[in-house]
Amino acid sequence: MPKGYWVSVYPTITNPEGLAVYNELAGLALKAAGGRVLASIGSRVVAHEAGIAERVVLIEFDSFEQAVAAYESAAYQEALAELPDGFERDFRIIESLD
Repeated sequence: MPKGYWVSVYPTITNPEGLAVYNELAGLALKAAGGRVLASIGSRVVAHEAGIAERVVLIEFDSFEQAVAAYESAAYQEALAELPDGFERDFRIIESLD
């Protein structure tokens, strides 16, 4: 069964401290949903073309359906509500090829 991935790119982070509550709640929600963080804060980034060398988060799930369900879960929706105003990210849920 193909795995599912959350891919988040943060073009700019003007107030990293403002993400503390979100990060804590999101971490708990991801753990409960079976997500595994493969890359996150502190990971090295080299950007090309239109890419931005800013924070990138990659989270793996056992299936695409599990990844979608994790996003739609009440626990993750609670975390999303804590994102600060003016916050911007490019977020996608993708399915692996195998």
